[in-house]
Amino acid sequence: MKKGLLLFSAIALLSFSGSYAQESSKKVKTKAKTTTTTKTPVAKVTGPGIVFESETIDYGTVEYKSDGKREFVFTNNGTEPLIIKNAQGSCGCTVPTWPKEPIAPGAKAVIGVKYDTARGGQAFTKTITLTTNAANPTTTLTIKGNVLADPNAAKPAPAKS
Repeated sequence: MKKGLLLFSAIALLSFSGSYAQESSKKVKTKAKTTTTTKTPVAKVTGPGIVFESETIDYGTVEYKSDGKREFVFTNNGTEPLIIKNAQGSCGCTVPTWPKEPIAPGAKAVIGVKYDTARGGQAFTKTITLTTNAANPTTTLTIKGNVLADPNAAKPAPAKS
């Protein structure tokens, strides 16, 4: 009788501890699922700094004479105001615009660029060179894409009969 009771107690104890272990592991799994990840902050630099969300804009394939305006978003990750002294497109078909006032530390701003999409039927890759007061004073941004041909381009005249 004692052996049966002892055996029953051992089985009950093992069953209880097994279900407790399962509950404990469920709690751990739940904790792992609720953990959130945060975006890695941009490292601060001493003096003015500039960091772009992306230094390349891909227009993809766009229609002839479509809107060629895009924006490069950046942040001053420095401890002092950032000044953009100049922005120069690699050709006359790429016209940049930039903030003329200083950008405060931690502030976001944009460099606008307009590509002339009236140059149809060709792929393009152009650059914008920025001159700033940051530790690395020159930054090169890139735009690329493909403009479809002019749908109203002169078509060969039909043959006369």
